[in-house]
Amino acid sequence: MARVPLTILNGFLGAGKTTLLKSLLKQAHQQQLSMCVIVNDMSELDVDGVLIANTDIVGAEKHNFVTISADSISSSSGIQKLDSALCQLLSRQRPAHILLETSGSSHPLPLVKYLRDHPQVVLKGLLTLVDAVMLRDDFDGGERLLDSWQENLRQGRRGTENLLAEQVLFCSHLLLTKNDRLPFHQITEMAKCLHTINPYVSVKAVAWGNLQLAEMLAMPDYAFHRVATLIDELEAEVETVTGQTYNIESRVLKDDRPFHPQRLWDTYHQFLGAGIHRSKGFFWLPGRDDLALLWNQAAGSISLEFVSYWKAGVLTHDEPLLTQQERETLRQQLRRQWPGRFGDRRCRLTVIGQLSELDRFVEALKRCFLTEGEIRHWAEGGTFVDPWPRRVARRGNV
Repeated sequence: MARVPLTILNGFLGAGKTTLLKSLLKQAHQQQLSMCVIVNDMSELDVDGVLIANTDIVGAEKHNFVTISADSISSSSGIQKLDSALCQLLSRQRPAHILLETSGSSHPLPLVKYLRDHPQVVLKGLLTLVDAVMLRDDFDGGERLLDSWQENLRQGRRGTENLLAEQVLFCSHLLLTKNDRLPFHQITEMAKCLHTINPYVSVKAVAWGNLQLAEMLAMPDYAFHRVATLIDELEAEVETVTGQTYNIESRVLKDDRPFHPQRLWDTYHQFLGAGIHRSKGFFWLPGRDDLALLWNQAAGSISLEFVSYWKAGVLTHDEPLLTQQERETLRQQLRRQWPGRFGDRRCRLTVIGQLSELDRFVEALKRCFLTEGEIRHWAEGGTFVDPWPRRVARRGNV
């Protein structure tokens, strides 16, 4: 029986892997091509898994989607979970293709080694996504990445630079994302810089996951022979690497209260430094309390996206959008499933970053929640200054 092709979407935190995955899934759906998906998130709050599963294409009930959270898929325990996920998926169907989205702190070496002689799947592409804006701002367009990586190798150190450079080193195709935010000549210089790390890789600039599915499907099988020596040289040190090795950890923030809009705005501008690599999740604001919003931050940029309406918020609408019977059914559902004072409205964020800045930022976020006095003020019709853009992007379903 022919082995099922598998493509890995790898890359550092916030590089755009989920955006690309959603784009490829949409194209596959339009072309009626069967896909299975595995998503990995190092945090227990699996935001990317929720976003992918909340589509019309994949989901656990369709037996074509597995999420691996609270672990790095390149750790020994993560590889075991990946093996179980593949067995689970392939025991039910033989899809045309499998897409594997790794967590941002995952090293590609253990994945390549695991898939090298896999009896049921064949590794096609290992696509590494690199955030062009992050590369410009934090690594001088790639020049400082190369220098820091080489210095770490000489000193026998492991740092974030090692992870970033080696994600490039092992990939078969490199995608420079967010290129629409930078001039063409900067993108060209970045590509040249990254070629010094991996001269065999093709580099493509991509905005908003704009990679054609046909291009991905036409990729040749992964060239394992090209990285055989690399695996032997790096295996011992990479196998003991975890997120903590790079001083990268995650924190989960859970609270039913809304954020104070002005304090959240001030915190974002005051505390969000280079050490906060990624934060994402769902939240709500007073004054827009019917909107379920997606917080999506990578490096120094952030976007707010409208995901859906909170059920509790819909009941506050004066417009006759629901019949009386529908309203009562919704009230009963809220009382049964979300009995708290705010119904289904809640804030759930995961924050990933360097230990030196992580807890400081999380504590600042906690201070952004409304106090009890402010909640009473809001309940009595009071308002708050809200500097966030009124026009929020709508995250469409695949």
